Amino acid sequence: MKVGAVIILYHPNEAHLSSMLMALKAIGWPVVLVDNSPEKLEYYDADWPEYIHCPSNVGIAEAQNMGIEALDRANMEAVLILDQDSQLSLPFLQNLYETYKYALTRFSNVACMGPQIVCEFINKPVQPRLHRSQPICDRLENVKQIIASGMILNIYAYQKVGKKDSHLFIDGVDHEWCWRARSLGFQVLKASSVEMRHRQGDARHRVFGLNFKRGAPVRLYYQVRNVLILSRRQHVPIYWKCRHLLALPVRWIVNRWFFPEGKLRGDFIRRGIKDGLLGRTGKLD
Repeated sequence: MKVGAVIILYHPNEAHLSSMLMALKAIGWPVVLVDNSPEKLEYYDADWPEYIHCPSNVGIAEAQNMGIEALDRANMEAVLILDQDSQLSLPFLQNLYETYKYALTRFSNVACMGPQIVCEFINKPVQPRLHRSQPICDRLENVKQIIASGMILNIYAYQKVGKKDSHLFIDGVDHEWCWRARSLGFQVLKASSVEMRHRQGDARHRVFGLNFKRGAPVRLYYQVRNVLILSRRQHVPIYWKCRHLLALPVRWIVNRWFFPEGKLRGDFIRRGIKDGLLGRTGKLD
């Protein structure tokens, strides 16, 4: 089976990127770098990996589409999607690949498969509080959605389901694609025995007895706006709509009054609410 990898970049740490490329080179997969940074990485002008520079920042969704389609043209059958800070090793890649091949022998409608994510902040596997995954064999679980980092995407399913939604620009992109795939009869799987450490957000804060993720203030605009955008779509699960809509007031209070740069965070949330209600999509001006 022909597998390639896409790494989405935005001001990457070049030392860590080099370590990722070493692992991918060891397994022999072609790689496409899609770079949303304003300045070009001159180091990556060689034939391997393929390098696509998008200085205007086309967003996560469109960058993924560009990388996936480049590998589709190279006749790849599956694409591994990675963040620039994904933790890679040759054994991890081999285990993920073997589990994906196993999944294809068990099911004919696999849209994508991802590893068990381990949160770097708490050093524990990430498990959803609602709608927990359903074990379907000793190595695989059926899930509602997975994140992009570590996702092996079936090119055949991508052609049937369609592109990642570039109108969302960044947040909610991968979950939306998974839900769309499931609505069309495809399966979204998790490799329960393959773990990958992942850092979501910049920090964790405990407020009101609950843990909250803290990321860049501008991300709040996209997160809030896209909750309102996605809540209007039929293929988005009702539990997700209710949970995230009801959480909006709490998120505003926590970000405005308990996090650093509270005023800026509150402003981005208000802008996200306004544009979400108006149905505005794409990149924030």
